[in-house]
Amino acid sequence: MTALHVYRDDNSDDIVTQSTDATEIQHQLATLGVRFEQWRTRSEVKAGDDAETVLKTYQAEVDALVAQQGYQSVDVISLDNSHPDKAALREKFLSEHCHSEDEVRFFADGCGLFALHIGAMVYEVLCERGDLISVPANTPHWFDLGPTPALLAIRFFNNPDGWVAHYTGSDIAQRYSRLDTL
Repeated sequence: MTALHVYRDDNSDDIVTQSTDATEIQHQLATLGVRFEQWRTRSEVKAGDDAETVLKTYQAEVDALVAQQGYQSVDVISLDNSHPDKAALREKFLSEHCHSEDEVRFFADGCGLFALHIGAMVYEVLCERGDLISVPANTPHWFDLGPTPALLAIRFFNNPDGWVAHYTGSDIAQRYSRLDTL
């Protein structure tokens, strides 16, 4: 179930607030400039499917968001537990980093845990099938796809080079939840 847990950035043991209500999550994230929506999903695509199939299945939604926001490139990350690079990919996303553009993901299947470090707070957003999240440019965050990934997400970019991270060097991500500990 989609969930939001909010902590102070100096105490990962004390939940300040939490919610599993999508409307409340959307409202709380909107106050931070984070877009959160829930889209209708299609059962014909699953984690591990190829990008062409996924993009064809969601072509109308992709085209609409690209037209609305002006994204320059779109790709798909599709992993299941059999993916040979799953550990390396997980590690790549787990350190706190930011991007010079918004990080936009639509979860067509599976789940992942975004943690946003905004001000003196950490906002953990468990995104699941049907969730769309847009993390504003230059927002420190990290992402966990878990040790046994089941993730199918469409990624939208303003940068034609795709995913480019700027790591902060902070170890804060090591003190907060992982997908397998929720």
